[in-house]
Amino acid sequence: MNLVFLGLPGAGKGTQAQILAKKYNIPHISTGDIFRNAIKNETPLGVKAKEYIDSGELVPDEVTNGIVKERLQKEDCNQGFILDGYPRTLDQAEALDENMNQLDRKLDLVIYTKVKESELIKRLTGRRICEDCGATYHVEFDPPEVEAICDKCGGNLIQRDDDKEETVEKRINVNKDKTDQLINYYNKKDILIEIDAEKEIDAVSNEIVDVIEEKVK
Repeated sequence: MNLVFLGLPGAGKGTQAQILAKKYNIPHISTGDIFRNAIKNETPLGVKAKEYIDSGELVPDEVTNGIVKERLQKEDCNQGFILDGYPRTLDQAEALDENMNQLDRKLDLVIYTKVKESELIKRLTGRRICEDCGATYHVEFDPPEVEAICDKCGGNLIQRDDDKEETVEKRINVNKDKTDQLINYYNKKDILIEIDAEKEIDAVSNEIVDVIEEKVK
């Protein structure tokens, strides 16, 4: 079973992908993990990606596409995978199709976790990170026992610059057009499923599982 999770920042893609990965015993593959592993293992594409990252540049699509293809050829993907954070653009979606054809595989479903913008902003701006151990909290959905203090290590909780409202709004706007293009692309292929991801996490998971059980044979 080969799945792609699609959605704007804060829509819960990673959370739902992790839940499904455990349920179906297939790897949850996020773009960040792919890059970290390729760089750590010093694969030719990983070395190339590191050069761009170290110089503060965006990694070109051709390198990203190659690293994803490399990852999908690993043995743990034989029974399927869940891609989270890739593809981000139409070009990457087309490259993924081409790579899947070469690997003699196909995408079963693209799951779009839909959340309205005001809710996304609330989710992202409420996030707090421990500056010592990196533990994550949310002022509304997962607050610490003592305000602004980490439960785990007692460190100070801070709001990252990219979680501030102005930055969050920019992130959402930058991603909106690209996400809309991907929604149209996968709709035409008749493999896109739209899920209301504003419900409780378990309710969203159950809905996704119901769709998978119905659609994926």
